[in-house]
Amino acid sequence: MSTKDSILELLERHRGENISGERIAGILSVSRNAVWKSIKELQKDGYDIVAVTNKGYCLSDENDIISVPGIKPFLSEACRPCAEKIRIYRSLESTNKTAKEMAVSGAEHGTVIISDCQTGGKGRYARKFFSPSGGLYMSIILRPEAIRFSNPTAVTAFAAVSVCESIECVFRKTPEIKWVNDIFIGGKKVCGILTEAVTDFESGCLEWVVIGIGINVRIRTEDFPPELRGSAASLCPDKKIPGARNRLSAEIINRILGLKAPPDEAAILEKYKNRLMILGKPVTVIQSSEEFRATVAGIDSAAHLIVKKENGETVSLTSGEIRI
Repeated sequence: MSTKDSILELLERHRGENISGERIAGILSVSRNAVWKSIKELQKDGYDIVAVTNKGYCLSDENDIISVPGIKPFLSEACRPCAEKIRIYRSLESTNKTAKEMAVSGAEHGTVIISDCQTGGKGRYARKFFSPSGGLYMSIILRPEAIRFSNPTAVTAFAAVSVCESIECVFRKTPEIKWVNDIFIGGKKVCGILTEAVTDFESGCLEWVVIGIGINVRIRTEDFPPELRGSAASLCPDKKIPGARNRLSAEIINRILGLKAPPDEAAILEKYKNRLMILGKPVTVIQSSEEFRATVAGIDSAAHLIVKKENGETVSLTSGEIRI
């Protein structure tokens, strides 16, 4: 790690506090001049670092730049090595697109791609996903020998529960899930999840999975396109939470990559079901050209939605969409 990154990590750990240049130099075993030069470089990079005579340097609470040194202090002990596999970009066409390209090239399990914005973000059915600066857009590469899920379709449920718990931890809000991959708060969408996988043609074995997560963190209501303002929201559009996107990134990584034992799929599906915002409610099911009204009864062991049609027939949905 460079001196600049080491100083940034130290400032992130003590965000809002003053740390003298002498103390920083002593902790990192570098010269005071090296500290000063690194601070200047960080300021040029956009970091709001205040220098106060006789007090030292302080990283402002208002600063919300995503960085590996900013994420690292919030990683669990088990996930600390993951910091070496985090790749951060100012802008990408799509984090999932980049992650898939890296997976094909042999990227390791646990490789994380994060971007401040996306120019061509996509959700299910290749729909455009609004991805301006101020959100958190991340994709995580999983290898089958490491994820150890017996049912690959449960991975999306696992990701949705992990994101909900992470949001709850950082923002003290209670998210709900709209089957299959959307996270809502207060009746408005704050997150979309897109899971993509590749299977070996000859063996039929799963080669890799990419979990794509897009979260509206601090996008203002007026910055959403008019057609989304009534249905989408952000986690903290006005109120600043120190290092919110770094903290949220770390919490998600901890939950998805920090498993120490094979996942308890039954427990994960129970958590998923308990967060379903549509459980017991009437919905419109959309499958290809067919639409029908039904009531949501629950989910099965593969995270497929179980609904009861108006004629009394119970069906398990393996695909399609629902409209509340």
